[in-house]
Amino acid sequence: MTGPNLRASGVPRDLRKDSPYLGYEKYDFDVPIAEEGDCYARYQCRMEEMRQSIRICRQVLDTMPDGPVNLADSKSILPDKERVLMSMEELIHHFIVSTQGINAPAGEIYFAAENPKGELGFYIHSKGGGVPYRLKIRSPSFCNLSITSKLLPGHMVSDIPAILGSLDFVMGECDR
Repeated sequence: MTGPNLRASGVPRDLRKDSPYLGYEKYDFDVPIAEEGDCYARYQCRMEEMRQSIRICRQVLDTMPDGPVNLADSKSILPDKERVLMSMEELIHHFIVSTQGINAPAGEIYFAAENPKGELGFYIHSKGGGVPYRLKIRSPSFCNLSITSKLLPGHMVSDIPAILGSLDFVMGECDR
């Protein structure tokens, strides 16, 4: 399991604290944890995570500098939508960036980020260029759904919707 489902069972794993990325080490927030591991504990963890997310957003807004938000390199970002609709050159540029991607160096990397459902990981193997040679996405829903065979025994059929709902999975994410 991963994310709030794991933390609702007493495991304090949160990638934003354990392996900080994108500046999370600069912000003060708590990792919600519960010991019970039941539906209500998963609900409580998610509610507290929303409060902590608001806490992080307020800190980000307080420390955000003024100025442009896009990269200065116009070849790597999508042009403004209004310009795309009015200029053939901008439309071509939009198409090239969308289809060819950003020129990535050759090599392999795995990066995981904490998401509302848990750890979302990307393994990318690149031979260089804008399209990866191999891409594997580790979705949190698939991992979190795998615990159902351990959770359901001993419960009534009427408990199943609450148990499955508390796992907060998306089936479209599970069939990767």
